[in-house]
Amino acid sequence: MASEKMDNPRRAMRWNLTCDKGQCQERVSKKGKEVIEVCKFKPTIKQVEERTHDAESCSYYLQKYEALVAPHSLWNYHAFFQIMKFNKKLFEDYLDRKVSIFDEAHKIEDQIIQFVGFDIFAGQITECNLNSEKYDFTDLDSMIKLTDDMAYSYAKQIKDIKESTIFQNKPDFELITRLERRYDKSAQAKIDIMGDKDNFIVNDPMKDFNGNFRTISVKPIDVSKFAKTFFETEYQIFMSATINKQSFCENMGFDKDEVAFVDTPKSPFPIEHRQIDLLNIRRLSYGSTEEDELEVIKTIDRILDEHSTERGLILTSSIPRCQKILRFLSPKNTRRIRICHSANKDGKTQDEVISEHASDPTGVLLSSSLWEGVDLKDDLSRFQIIAKVPYPNYKEKRTKAKMDKFPLWYTSQTLTKLLQGFGRSIRSNDDWAKTYVLDTAVNNVFFKAQQMIPKAYYDVLGMENL
Repeated sequence: MASEKMDNPRRAMRWNLTCDKGQCQERVSKKGKEVIEVCKFKPTIKQVEERTHDAESCSYYLQKYEALVAPHSLWNYHAFFQIMKFNKKLFEDYLDRKVSIFDEAHKIEDQIIQFVGFDIFAGQITECNLNSEKYDFTDLDSMIKLTDDMAYSYAKQIKDIKESTIFQNKPDFELITRLERRYDKSAQAKIDIMGDKDNFIVNDPMKDFNGNFRTISVKPIDVSKFAKTFFETEYQIFMSATINKQSFCENMGFDKDEVAFVDTPKSPFPIEHRQIDLLNIRRLSYGSTEEDELEVIKTIDRILDEHSTERGLILTSSIPRCQKILRFLSPKNTRRIRICHSANKDGKTQDEVISEHASDPTGVLLSSSLWEGVDLKDDLSRFQIIAKVPYPNYKEKRTKAKMDKFPLWYTSQTLTKLLQGFGRSIRSNDDWAKTYVLDTAVNNVFFKAQQMIPKAYYDVLGMENL
């Protein structure tokens, strides 16, 4: 980290005044011996606790350690779960809290799964000098063999480099550290899977435009046995407007009798501000006809005409469906559209696209990824169109396996995403927007999920008498 103090982190990054190595400790050679040297800007947690750290200490560790020593603190999931998974013993004196609160609890499984299972990339196979054609990317035992071969390759590379004359004369400890991390990950992957083979599934490999292997992932079907690693306080509060007790407890491995569920009886937002119109145009699925698709797009065009002076949002289930909608809209409405995903072809970020949308008085965002995590408050969106019900992709192997093992899960995931989508454009008591749902499959979701729908949605869905 640069020794010059900067109050503006963005300016610091622009001026390259940030940590240039990305390692808080590295191996160096001193007097012919290999030693571990800790970055001089990295404080200890004791120094932060006792306020004896240097004024120019690394801002990352200052924030992290200040959060740990504070009586209460706010974390993102990844940073907190990283500690709970890998550094729990190191920081156990600072993790003794009575209460923990987890917001956006409907997304917790997605966060946990980042820490269980593994991904293998084509570059790693090349780095290990292995032939990808020798492995069956649909077979778990073959993937275990691949991780074993990768671990062996990394171990041999480390040994050969350390014994080389070049290394003896000019040690490259950064390279050794990188290879050791990859060895550890490969070896641990085999251990994790062998511990419970029946709980892991190999997803279909992803390939590039030329049909060459790009990446493969092996993920657990049931995360419940891993969940308790991350939830250890005496009391835990899970917050979300769209979770169902039975499905949530089953998925997280919680005893239902030990969980109190608070279901807000009524939305705090006026019903006239959040109207939902189920238009029942056509049922969209893998078996939909071209006529079905075009009828839905024709309806989208008509709704855009009705809201010609307002900004809005169109949500659908996939990038190809976004492209098809854009292709068949009328020219005047096509000009209003901005496709917005977490990653976009022109290199723009989601935030950059939304910023452009904010400066266009009649702009409309079209996306398969803005179902949650985006705040289109006030005039940023006065109408939203749900073109297709967002079922999880059952052709993905893990999704299919999860459906078979936990039938509630599939319906719960669909309902949760749908309800999250309903809330993208109504963000406060004074905010308002109208929602149109075009896919008739929504009726089937509501029928199957009657007992899962939060009471706060009963009024707008006409379910008050249930």
